[in-house]
Formats: sequence, structure tokens, C-alpha cells
Amino acid sequence: MLALRLIRCRLYQVERKSENVVKLFERKLTNRTMDPNTITEQVSNLEIQKDDSKPTPVKPQKPKKESEATKFLLKAPKGTRDFDPLQMAVRENVFKTIIECFQLHGAVTIDTPVFERKEILTQKYGEDSKLIYDLSDQAGELLSLRYDLTVPFARYLAMNRLINIKRYQIGKVYRRDQPCAARGRYREFYQCDFDIAGVYDKMLPDSECVKIMADILKKIDLGDFQIKINHRKLLDGMFEVCGVPKEKIRLVSSSIDKLDKTEWVDVRKELIEEKKIEPEVADRIGEYAKLSGGSELIAKLKSDENLTKNKNASEALEDLDLLFKYCSIFNLNDKLTFDLSLARGLDYYTGIIYEAILKGDLVNYIAEQQKKALEEKAAARAAALEKSKGKKSKENLDLDDEDVDVNVSSGVGTVAAGGRYDELVNMFDKKQNVPCVGLSIGVERLFAVMEAKIKRDNLKIRACETDVYIVTPQKGLVEERLKLCQMLWEASIKTEHPYKANPKILHQLQYCEENSIPYAVIIGQDEIDNNVVKLREVATRAEETVPREKLVEVLREKLAKKN
Repeated sequence: MLALRLIRCRLYQVERKSENVVKLFERKLTNRTMDPNTITEQVSNLEIQKDDSKPTPVKPQKPKKESEATKFLLKAPKGTRDFDPLQMAVRENVFKTIIECFQLHGAVTIDTPVFERKEILTQKYGEDSKLIYDLSDQAGELLSLRYDLTVPFARYLAMNRLINIKRYQIGKVYRRDQPCAARGRYREFYQCDFDIAGVYDKMLPDSECVKIMADILKKIDLGDFQIKINHRKLLDGMFEVCGVPKEKIRLVSSSIDKLDKTEWVDVRKELIEEKKIEPEVADRIGEYAKLSGGSELIAKLKSDENLTKNKNASEALEDLDLLFKYCSIFNLNDKLTFDLSLARGLDYYTGIIYEAILKGDLVNYIAEQQKKALEEKAAARAAALEKSKGKKSKENLDLDDEDVDVNVSSGVGTVAAGGRYDELVNMFDKKQNVPCVGLSIGVERLFAVMEAKIKRDNLKIRACETDVYIVTPQKGLVEERLKLCQMLWEASIKTEHPYKANPKILHQLQYCEENSIPYAVIIGQDEIDNNVVKLREVATRAEETVPREKLVEVLREKLAKKN
């Protein structure tokens, strides 16, 4: 090995080598029995045959400027986004509404790691398992980013041997999906989950989850909505009756679940060509999958002899009948639709499944905006392609948007979903059997709808929650401002003041108006001498003089009335 290294070093120092010399070196390198000293001597005595031909001129490269070398593509990763203060204000209000609703029903909160051991997540999501983000090998531990909050919750139950809990959790999850910003679909997004774990009487926890889903959508107030309901056992029984082989039931379910955004003709084609289902079997499936209605459809299916003879289907219809009965007490029947095309693609569901979609003018407005945006992007892309003559130029790359798969007729899609998963905990610990049912709010899609509503209705949103701004009209009053701030902060009144020693009064009052701060406390030398302040209502510009010692009391009264 020492000899080989020495030869490589000598070769590196030689400027040009003839073909014969190279071949000679190769022969000598392969001769492992040669004495290293001999090899060294022969390398030193080699005569290099110089090439008399003119060297190919090399175009000198200009050294990169320091600014070019450190230039970054300032863009968020695909499928992610930043949020400005106004957007965060909207998000915080939504989270607050959701958490209050969860707590109203007695839930406690937990938290789990953002990544899990890979084996915990695999084989839980059916065809969607390919969307899981795998991390690099961490010292022999294979990890993946969590796909949802449900599987980590089941792992938490199994690990801590809990047999009952009512919990909520809000956290980020990750999916390698095709992003669609217009519909609020990202690769990094929040989920808000509520789950009831434990052995209870049929449909009592399930109906409460449906009630919570409906209440949250009502309080957020984004227009009319519909909750679709089905039963996983009914689907299984329906497929068995139609002649689907048992090993293909989950594959067929994933195709049927596409009926909310795909025509039956395309789903049928997928069943036959990709899932290898017989055409007559696919046709029988289609007859059931197209059905939707209310409690009257449950009664109709109960009279179907083929379904009632199937154990899974018969049990499912009884569950659905009871669920609709409980939901009628909650005044939800006008919001519920029994839809046999609802399948939910996740493998861990075992019973009742449900999902909510928005309806009405706002959804139609979003669809129109999506269509308009897509047309504009398509025109820009066509112009860029024409300019670059079909080459993948930088300009084309910049136009690779995240809305290329938007189905403008489907609006924003599902905004909340859930169901029963009685066997998920048992998959982690065979000694435990903890039935669970829950729901997940798709807040990113709700945010997308709310942003569209703000844009359409030209609503004004406050990014800051400041109630009082300290204003000084004269110079040299920094210490007096700070004294007032200290007094109001100790009274837990949200207060700001300018960070300049001698700010202009006009700029201070403009700041109040631009940020919708309700009150300004003005203090000048006259107010200091008389131990008072001027309290200005920013919206009306009405002013009143308030004794300094009563300022906190007066502000609390006024703020209480405003709130």
C-alpha cells in the first residue's frame, strides 16, 4: 500500500503522460510482489513523452463576487408557509374557539413528539403510507415525522397502559402530499384532535364527537356545512355482498373514497384496471356507493335482504340508527347525511366514520378565485415556455406553483373528519384492547376559508391586542411615559409607548389609528403639574381629563364595556 501511495504522488507531479507510460504504471500497480524500493526507483527514472500539440485553450472563469457566493433562494420549502401578524391573529382566534369547545366537553390535553419510531407509523395509513416523511438514520434508530396525531396517541395509551381518557391535542403533522395552497393543503400543517378512549355504551362517545365537530364549525361561522356519515363495517359488508375478495376490500375502499371529487366512470375504471375487480362486481358496488340520504336510507337498507344477512352490515346499520337517534336530540339531523361513498382512506378505522364539508356562497367564491388564479398561472407559464422555447429555464422553475391540482368544483374539501378505531392500541400491545373514537379539525383549510372571507368582505383584523398607547406631545417626557406604562402594566392593562425620546404627536396618534388601539393616554407638562392625564378615544377622538390615581379604574370600566 505504501508503494501505491508513493506512485500516485509521483504521477500527480507529472504534467503530461503518454499512453505507454500509463499502461506501464497500470501493469506495475497490479504486480503486488514487486519490491517497493524497485518501484520507487523505476518511477524516478521514467522518461515522460511530452505532447507537442497545442493545448486546448481554457477560458478563464471570473471569480464569483462575495455577494453572489452567499446568495440564497429566499423561499419557504414547498408545501410550507410563513404567517404574518394578521394571519397569526386569525389563527389564534380559531385555536381559542376550538380549545374552548374541547374543554367544554371535559377534555384534558397531552403532547407527543413530532417524530416517532418508523415502525410505529408504518402500515397504519393504507395507500397513504407513502406520504410519510422518513428521517435519516439516527445512530441506528429509524425515525419518521408524524403523519397525524391519532397513531402517536394510540402509542401513548399502549405505552402508559391507560384504559380511558378524554384528550385533545393541537400540533403540527407532516405529509409528502402534493401541496395546494388554495385549498389549504400543505406538507406541514396543524391538526386539532379530540378523542375519547375507553369501553362505553354504543354510540354515546361517537355522537358527542359529531356534536363537537358541528359546534366548532358553527362558532367559527364560515357558512353552511354538511357532515357525511358512514360505517366501516357497512362498507366491508357491502363489498362482501357485491363479491369483492376479502384481501381487496381496503383497496376498493380507497377508490370509493374518491367519489367526492371524481366521477363514478373514473372510479369504475380504476377498480377494473388497477384494482383488478370484475366489471359486474364494480357495477354492483356503484349501485350502493351512489346512495345518500338520512335516517330513511338506513330504514331502506335494513330491508335489503343481502345486507341484513351479512353480519358486518347488519351491526353497522343498527349503530347508524342509534347514532342518528342521539344526534336528533342534539338538533343535528339537518346537518347529517348518510353517504355510502364515504370510506376514509386510513386503515385503522373500524366503525363509525364522518367528515365535514363547507357549503354556500363562500365556497363558491373560493372556487371562482381558484379558477381565476389557475388561469393566470397557466397564461404566465405558457408565456414563459414560449420565451424559453421549451427549455426548463429558471423562469419556468419559478412558476412551478402549488395549485396545479386544484379541483375548482370541489372548493376547499374536507375541513373536519374522524371516526372509531377500536383496534389501533391493540396493534401496539396485544394485551390491551382500548376502543377509541375521535375527530380532527383541519384548521389549515379553515384558515384558507377565513382568509378568503376577510378578502371578500374587506374585514379589518387587529394583529396586536394593545388597549392603551401613551402619547407625549412635548420633549423630555420619557420618564413620565415609563411611569405610566409601569402603572398600567402592573394593572395588567395592555399598553405600549413610542421607542423614541421625542416623537411627534401626529405620528403617535397615527400609530393608534393604524393599529386600532382603542385608547390613547396623553401626558404633557400641564397634565404633570395638575396630576392628571387626557384620555382620548381613538375612534371618535373624544377626550376627557382623568385624575392620575383613577386612570386604572376608568380604563378598566371602559375596556369592560368594549369587550
